[in-house]
Amino acid sequence: MPHINAAAALQICVLLSALPAQYFISQWYGTDSAQRIQITERLIIASWSSFTKSYLSLDAWADRLKLWISKTRQGEGSKTERGKVVNTTKEEGENWYYGEKKTKIDASEADARTYFAESTHVRSPKPEYIRFSVGQVIVHKRLGYSGVIVGWDVKANAPEEWLQHKYPPAKQDLKDTPHYRILINKANGLEKSTAYIAEEDITIIMGLEV
Repeated sequence: MPHINAAAALQICVLLSALPAQYFISQWYGTDSAQRIQITERLIIASWSSFTKSYLSLDAWADRLKLWISKTRQGEGSKTERGKVVNTTKEEGENWYYGEKKTKIDASEADARTYFAESTHVRSPKPEYIRFSVGQVIVHKRLGYSGVIVGWDVKANAPEEWLQHKYPPAKQDLKDTPHYRILINKANGLEKSTAYIAEEDITIIMGLEV
């Protein structure tokens, strides 16, 4: 049987306390004893009917049980999903670096969020502090691969697990700098096709076809 939460207990108390309150009101506002008795009876019947529909009905308890099971499954699914993300980060390591992992967001959110500069919303004009543009050819300063910019974010927009893996405490400030999604040049021979990197790791190169 599902656990009765505080809200349900409070509702039961309110319903039970309503009976003496209703009787008191009927005593003060009834015009005569017969009418007061009729009013009191109607109030008691209405309160009892509401109580039985809410707490003595099998359908009501079945609905509560379904809701409780649904919430329990959602909680377990959320824990499992978080565990998978953490395990994936530990096992695959640099796979997160290339920005090919996505984290699902609650569908009820008004504005659908996308990670790793994959937003489909037009952002124009581009802020002046975003130095590079979509379509420019780049070379990674440290790793040496080339590619084309296909998206950008004003700051790192990625799951928290990815940010923790990518940026240790000494590099936390990089999370607030522009980041770019890169389509990697196949000629580099890398297994991955995309990357998500900070602006400081990018060098624009002219005259190179990707």
